[in-house]
Amino acid sequence: MQATATVLVYSDDANTREQVRLATGRRPAPDAPVVEFVECATAPAVLRELDKGGIDVVVLDGETAPMGGMGLCRQLKDEIFRCPPVLLLIGRPQDAWLATWSRADAAVTLPVEPVEFAGSLAALLRTKRLQQSA
Repeated sequence: MQATATVLVYSDDANTREQVRLATGRRPAPDAPVVEFVECATAPAVLRELDKGGIDVVVLDGETAPMGGMGLCRQLKDEIFRCPPVLLLIGRPQDAWLATWSRADAAVTLPVEPVEFAGSLAALLRTKRLQQSA
C-alpha cells in the first residue's frame, strides 16, 4: 500500500473538520496508509484541489452552507473523471437516502463517531487501492 493517502475534508465548520482529523488519527486502520489532510471551507476550493489531482478520498459535510456536501457530491460524480471515493457526513440517519441520491460511496452521521468514521474511511481507502492496482 502507498505510504500516505491524501484526504480532502470539506466543511464550513472548523470543528467538523477537526472531528474528522481526530477520528482518523495518523491512519484510520492498521492496514491503511498514513493520512494527510487538505481542508476546504468552500465548494470552489474543493474543485480547485480536485483539479490539481492527488486526492485519494473526499469527505464532504452535508450540512455545509451555502453549498451542501450532498449537492457538491453529485456535481463531483457528474463532472470529475474517475472521481475519488466520497464519504458524506449527514445530519441524521434518515438522510441516508439523500446520500444515495448524491452518489456518495459511504455516509456517516454527525457528530463524527470515531470508530464508525475511521472504519468507513479505511474501507474507502482500501477500495481506492484496489482500483489503482487493477
